[in-house]
Amino acid sequence: MNRFTCWNPSVGPDAGTLCKDGLLWYRDIGKHAFGDFSMAVVQANQVLEDQCQIETGRFGTFVGIYDGHGGPDAARYVCDYLFRNFQAINAQSQELSTEETIQMAFLQTEEGFTALVSQMWRNLPDLATTGTCCLVGMIFQENLFVASLGDSRLVLGTRDGNNGRVNAIQLSTEHNANIEAIRQELADLHPHDPDIVVDKNGAWRVKGIIQVTRSIGDVYLKDAQFNRAPIKQKFRLPEPMNMPILSANPTILSHHLQPNDSFLIFASDGLWEYLSNERAVDIVHSNPHAGSAKRLVKAALHEAARRREAQPHQRQNLNRKVWCHFHDDITVIVLFLNHDLISRPATLNSKCSRITDIYDCRTCLSCMGVLAAVLIPEDTPLDSAKKLVKTVLQGKRKVQYEELHKLGKEVRREFHDDISVIVLFLNHDRILRGAAANQAVLSVRSALDH
Repeated sequence: MNRFTCWNPSVGPDAGTLCKDGLLWYRDIGKHAFGDFSMAVVQANQVLEDQCQIETGRFGTFVGIYDGHGGPDAARYVCDYLFRNFQAINAQSQELSTEETIQMAFLQTEEGFTALVSQMWRNLPDLATTGTCCLVGMIFQENLFVASLGDSRLVLGTRDGNNGRVNAIQLSTEHNANIEAIRQELADLHPHDPDIVVDKNGAWRVKGIIQVTRSIGDVYLKDAQFNRAPIKQKFRLPEPMNMPILSANPTILSHHLQPNDSFLIFASDGLWEYLSNERAVDIVHSNPHAGSAKRLVKAALHEAARRREAQPHQRQNLNRKVWCHFHDDITVIVLFLNHDLISRPATLNSKCSRITDIYDCRTCLSCMGVLAAVLIPEDTPLDSAKKLVKTVLQGKRKVQYEELHKLGKEVRREFHDDISVIVLFLNHDRILRGAAANQAVLSVRSALDH
């Protein structure tokens, strides 16, 4: 039986509504600290290997796209730990987001996954052959930091002040052996290895195995102790590995957000295989915010079907083993930029005010953004706090709730004092599991298990 585990934790109604259409999951519209967002993911592999997350709070907005390969384990690990490490480093150093803190978070995540591979080597050696590309965007105040490993891509849609058109600007660096500069980089790092990059079936691959040159995971190409039996023969190198072949060192750049910067498109390479930067930006710009990510995914699926001379609806009738020959897993997050919010100083009061007036919130939030509280059970009324207030208002005076609003302020004070209620529901599974001290005010993640 298929199991849909999360786009979770989804803290507050700002996360948007999760929808499903076959193997396409999407949130048409949601709110982050600086505007709207839209996200979508479509599965092609037998087990979805992509993961993604949006975390937003007083620290700003953090977006991650993790395109896994060799299995889903590395991508899931990164989705669980990269942002936690980033928050812990920031809290410890008491500094704002910098290239150094982002680099340290990547390093800690790589070290953690390598330790896990070592721990599981006897029982799960194939964990050593899983890895993930990482694309991270971090917005704090008016600065955007972009960190990348592998070939996922971030494209900015920015308005041209002269003609009003929206131009596409690629902000991320890709690490793929099909790029000549990347092949040269590998050749310079491994001057005594003529087979460091091999053309295999029309695609350049590192050691004839993998296209990406930087990742988290893939420790079989980073540490010689994991490049041996019992991993599969196809992953074992014929000669000794004297130095790491792949790197987990991200390329990081910063971009000062300008008033003309309209939106950001984060996507795994499955999207960019079929859509150009310009085409993707045009699709987002020419349509409403809601459904932007889903629109991009469907445009890519149509192009994939066209190239295969098949109709998109025929995909539903194909065996899962065939889907990956039509397209890869595709994950897209579109982040819209509201510059009134971006330029506003981040304060505790301004951050909490977005949340406190919501009655049917599925979670209770700490106003300090420290511990976003536990998930309300499915069978619990979502408006419990509102019902308590209404019960009090309709109490001893026997006045209907609706009638109170017709009374003047001076008279209403004779009926009741100001009333504030927070109902905190306790999910003991989550309490025992614990949570990071610096958890985000809004956290939306994808992790689809099949």
